[in-house]
Amino acid sequence: MTQTASIFLSLSIALLAGLLLSRLAKLVKLPAVTAYLVSGVLIGPFCLGALNIPGIGIASGQIEGLGLISDLALGFIAFAMGNEFRLAQLKKIGKQATVIGVFQAIFTTVVVDAVLIGLHFIMPDKLSLPAAIVLASVATATAPAATLMVVKQYKAKGPVTDVLLPVVALDDAVGLVVFAISFGVAKSISSGSVDILSVILEPLLEVVLSLGLGFIMGLLFTQCEKYFHSRSKRMAVSVTFVMMTVAISCLKFDICGIHIGFSSLLACMMLGTVFCNKCEVSEELMERADRWTAPILILFFVISGAELELSVFADWAVVVIGIVYIISRSIGKCYGANISAKMTKSDPNIIKYLGITLLPQAGVALGMAIKAIELGPDGAIVRNITLFAVLIYEIVGPFLTKLALTKAGDIKGEGRTSARDEHLAKKAQGN
Repeated sequence: MTQTASIFLSLSIALLAGLLLSRLAKLVKLPAVTAYLVSGVLIGPFCLGALNIPGIGIASGQIEGLGLISDLALGFIAFAMGNEFRLAQLKKIGKQATVIGVFQAIFTTVVVDAVLIGLHFIMPDKLSLPAAIVLASVATATAPAATLMVVKQYKAKGPVTDVLLPVVALDDAVGLVVFAISFGVAKSISSGSVDILSVILEPLLEVVLSLGLGFIMGLLFTQCEKYFHSRSKRMAVSVTFVMMTVAISCLKFDICGIHIGFSSLLACMMLGTVFCNKCEVSEELMERADRWTAPILILFFVISGAELELSVFADWAVVVIGIVYIISRSIGKCYGANISAKMTKSDPNIIKYLGITLLPQAGVALGMAIKAIELGPDGAIVRNITLFAVLIYEIVGPFLTKLALTKAGDIKGEGRTSARDEHLAKKAQGN
């Protein structure tokens, strides 16, 4: 089988598996994103993919070739998140979302730091001090993809959702800065000497340059859209600029020993923010882009499930530390959101339920874990525990997000009609 045929077969298997399992998930009232992740695990390298039979699963060697889909999907997810930063809405909740976003992230880091450093003294041979410090910074990150999918699937709308999406988006920027400082401290402890300037400067440059790139691309997008009038071409322009922003974000440079790169999440989020505030018809275009990207987002979650390494369960130390990390991070997110929501005199439902919706964790956290590999053996521990936590959070997190939004009244019940049934009804009326 040619490489092209293998890639297309893997994509079709992933898409079909996700769609079929989502029907089962609906019967037990689980979010579709959970079904996509579980289907990825089932057809991935640790289950059906291990058989290496074409058409049955996705083998480990095939996952790398599907990375393009994940990069593109994350770009569109971040672009959609930018829609939550409309100036009219920010005037109402901007200060509230900023205080909650920053406070809960730092509070979570402090809680996880305290717990893991304490665990280090109990089992120093399994968890080093540098690893504990870096893991605490990884705990800040929240997965925007799973949260956004749940909000869209159930058409969540209300005070909790209004604050949730900006807070999740802010987590990336705050998380990168917190990680930079913690990583610099960890490196100093490990090696005894390190260039703190480059360790702290690089992530800060990444944040600033990514937002700058997104701002410029957003202005260009807004101007370019004016030259097209048909719906199909304007949607094509939307897809073009998201793809172009993702592509430019992949560029990396080394200047005077300082590594310079971009975050596609931050760049595409700024792209969406600028566009939705500058373009008068942005809502219509973003809605059309959502429809176009539906299959890509399904593939993204199925591939993410296939990438989860179940082998981390083989080491008892990783499981124990992972459980402690998950519990302490969950406490930090819930209480951090609760305290900061009270500080800003938020709606009672925000105070009570927002923290639960911040539990999902995936892409950004994994990116931090990959960077932590530079710590050597300590970095390997960080990576394995992050993988363990992501596996648990990504499967359980979307369900908890749905539950919290339902309790808060932002999800009123699915109340969704079947497009197929609507079409048949219209056809019957025509006859």
